[in-house]
Amino acid sequence: MKIAEHIQRLGTETAFAVSGEAAAFAAQGNHVYPFHLGDVNLSTPMTVQEGAIKAMREGKTGYCPNAGIPQLREVLAADISASHGVNYEMANVSIQPGGKPVIGKFLHAVLNPGDGVLYPNPGFPIYESQIEFQGGVALPYGYQETESGFVIDIAGIERQLTPSTRILILNDLQNPIGAEAGPDEFEKLAELVREHDLYVLVDEAYFDVRYSGKSRSFVSIPGMQERSVILYTFSKKFAMTGWRLGAAIGPEDVIAVITRQNVNLESCPNHFIQYGAIDGLTGDQSEVHQILATLQERRNVAVDALNSIEGITCARPETTFYLFPNVTGAMRNKGLTDYEGFRRAVLKATGVSFCTRLHFGRPLPGETQCYVRFAYSGIDAEQIEEGIGKMKAFLDS
Repeated sequence: MKIAEHIQRLGTETAFAVSGEAAAFAAQGNHVYPFHLGDVNLSTPMTVQEGAIKAMREGKTGYCPNAGIPQLREVLAADISASHGVNYEMANVSIQPGGKPVIGKFLHAVLNPGDGVLYPNPGFPIYESQIEFQGGVALPYGYQETESGFVIDIAGIERQLTPSTRILILNDLQNPIGAEAGPDEFEKLAELVREHDLYVLVDEAYFDVRYSGKSRSFVSIPGMQERSVILYTFSKKFAMTGWRLGAAIGPEDVIAVITRQNVNLESCPNHFIQYGAIDGLTGDQSEVHQILATLQERRNVAVDALNSIEGITCARPETTFYLFPNVTGAMRNKGLTDYEGFRRAVLKATGVSFCTRLHFGRPLPGETQCYVRFAYSGIDAEQIEEGIGKMKAFLDS
């Protein structure tokens, strides 16, 4: 059977290759410190679990409405309206089997072949994959490192704009670098969106994963709600990565097209899980707060440990569960000049497994600094300290 030619344009997440390599290393009897995947090794809150089990026992195991059950759509619309300072109703919400499907369905709804799509790089690799798979022109924009983290390269976005540019993908509270846009960045982006008449995918997978302050949404800027679709997921806040539940939230006409794709692809989201999600949103939040407290402890341990290594500098982001340390000096000190050589040398010598900048998009012209990504959502604080301690001993030797 001959595979369709357009499948060649479909990318992947190469981080899973790192996971496979780490698993093979562990199978040889070695201990692995898994910083490579952004999974969460914490329990889903019992409010969610019990709500889903109760729904199963009540027979909520068949098909449900294509856009999701009305009760969840109403609760989620109210929740986002309150947290974002905007007004959404049930018709603005389409429940999805996870957050990732929103990327492809949004592009299916608004992208024509040849349209330019601005997307963050480093960034979630599925953006680039779906843009190119669906016939769009991928236009990467980068970030600039500061003492406190990273800021969007606005000038880089402006250089990429052409008459055919139609879409901006904005992942604030960003994977993999943990960046959070400030008010000035949002205002400049909003000006470009208005001037060039762009649609916006606002990926807010980590909107509620923060340790201090308050998250601010791009849709709260006047005029942006009408142009934007929010990618929402239950995976991060509620430690529900394997439950596969998310939502697209935006203008009613675009949401209707996304729901029409639900009909064609999976019929509907999982029925009983949605009742658990309702209880998660409306019930006791103490377990959610405990998840954040645990993640914050892990962040602090990891940041302090990484900054103790000669040749490594790491900011302390207030959001996400990712760190993106600059390892340029450490690589130079060990005489290592390429990412894969560095990653494999550390894994072999210490068992510490992480991804590199290369797993989050093709390097942009002019990049001179080297970065790796540490995800601390799937490893306990004691193991973080032990693993990075071994890494320090290896790199400082």
